[in-house]
Amino acid sequence: MPKPFTATGKKNLIGANLIALRKKYHLSQRGLAHELQLAGYDMDKNVITRIETQQRYVTDIEIKALCDLFNVSFEDLIK
Repeated sequence: MPKPFTATGKKNLIGANLIALRKKYHLSQRGLAHELQLAGYDMDKNVITRIETQQRYVTDIEIKALCDLFNVSFEDLIK
């Protein structure tokens, strides 16, 4: 079964919002990956890059980690 993607061919809905949140908190991609690793999530800079460029699907665990780190709701993350 093929994996779903948006009408524009993107693989996630959070890429642009993740960039905005990361910049709001003055984090580089490497810095964000570091914070996530400290919180116990195995995400590196390359994962962040691929999510932000919408070339990678995002798991529910990763969405929860990002929501927790930035203290935002799921709805805010996917807007």
